[in-house]
Amino acid sequence: MLDIYKYNKSAPPSIHDVIQATLKWHFSEETGSPFWLEKRTSLPFNPLHDIQTLQDLDEFPDYTEEMKRIPVEKLIPKGMHTLDWGFEVFESGGTTGSPQKIVDMLSRKKALEWVFQELNDQSVFENCTGHWLHVGPTGPHIVGRSIGRMATYLSKLCYYIDFDPRWVKKCSKNGEFNVVKAYIQHLLEQVSTVLETQNIEVLFATPALLEAMSNNEKLSSLIQKKIKVIIWAGTSIDEGTLDALETFIFPEARFIGLYGNTLMGIAPQRQKFKDDPKACVFQTLHPFSMVQLVDKENHRVLTPYNTYGQVKLTLFSPELFIPSRLERDQALRVAPVGSYTWDGVADVRPMENVKEKIFEGVY
Repeated sequence: MLDIYKYNKSAPPSIHDVIQATLKWHFSEETGSPFWLEKRTSLPFNPLHDIQTLQDLDEFPDYTEEMKRIPVEKLIPKGMHTLDWGFEVFESGGTTGSPQKIVDMLSRKKALEWVFQELNDQSVFENCTGHWLHVGPTGPHIVGRSIGRMATYLSKLCYYIDFDPRWVKKCSKNGEFNVVKAYIQHLLEQVSTVLETQNIEVLFATPALLEAMSNNEKLSSLIQKKIKVIIWAGTSIDEGTLDALETFIFPEARFIGLYGNTLMGIAPQRQKFKDDPKACVFQTLHPFSMVQLVDKENHRVLTPYNTYGQVKLTLFSPELFIPSRLERDQALRVAPVGSYTWDGVADVRPMENVKEKIFEGVY
C-alpha cells in the first residue's frame, strides 16, 4: 500500500490495483488495523478474496457511527508502525452529529502535494509575492494545516484567524442569530487588522464570510486593493453568489474553490472547459479518493452525467480505509474531459431531506 500510494496524472494506478493493495494492507494480520481485523471476523465475506471491484465495496456495512466512538489508535494499521512515529488526529466539523476522527501521518501531505500541483498547473499563484491569511477552523480541523502547508510550498507565511464552527452551528441551531452576527463581526475585525498591517495577497475564507466581508465597506476595500487570490471552501455557494463575488465585488482576485472534508481530503477546482455545465468543477485524487454520485433511492446505481446524485465516498489510503460511505451532500455529476479521465463534481450542497436539519453556519 505504501508503494502504490503515489500519483502520476499521466499514468495513475488502476482502481483494481488500488482496491487489492488497500484490502491486503488493512485486512492482513501483518499490516492491518485493530478495527478492520476485528471486523474481518464478523463479515459474511472474505475481503481479501471476495472484493474485486468498486461495486463490491457496497457489501460492507456502514460503520460510520461506530468509527466516531472508538479509540482512534484502533484505526492505525500495524504496517504504519514500521515508520517513524508522526501520527496526528483530526476531526470533522460535526455538522450532522458527533465528529468523525481520523489518524494521519503521510497520506494527507502527499494528497496536498497533488492539490498544490493542480493549482500550480493553472498558474493560480502566479505573480503572488505576498503572504497568506487563513480565516477558518484550525485546532482539530485539518483544513488550517492544509492551507498553511500550501503557503509553505511557496515559502510564504500563513496567518491564522481561527473560529470554532461547532459553536456557530450550535448558536444557529438554537436561534441565537444575534450571537452569530456578533461572532462574525469579531472575525471581520481581526481580518481587517491583519490586512491593514501585513503583506497579504492570498486569502482563504468560506462563502458565508466572503459575503460578510463584501458587505463591510472598509474590509471590502482592503481586499480589493491587496488580495490577488481568494480560496473558498467549507459551506455551499450558489452560482449567482459566486459569480457576483468573482465578477463584480472582487474582480481583481483570482477565485479558486476547494471541495472536501476530513475523510475524503481536498478536491480542487479544475481548469475551466468550454462545455462545463457549471463554473466550478472539482476533481478528487482519483483513484485514492473516490466520489461517486449515485441515485438517491438506489445507492448502487450511478446517476447520469449532468444530473444530481447523492455523494458516495470511498477512501483508499495507508492510514484509512472507508468503503462506500453515503454523505449528506448531493452534487452534479460531470463527465471526464481533457486530461481528467475520471468524473468531476459540481454544485455540491446538502441533500434536500437534510437541508432543514443541518446548520452550516459559517463553515
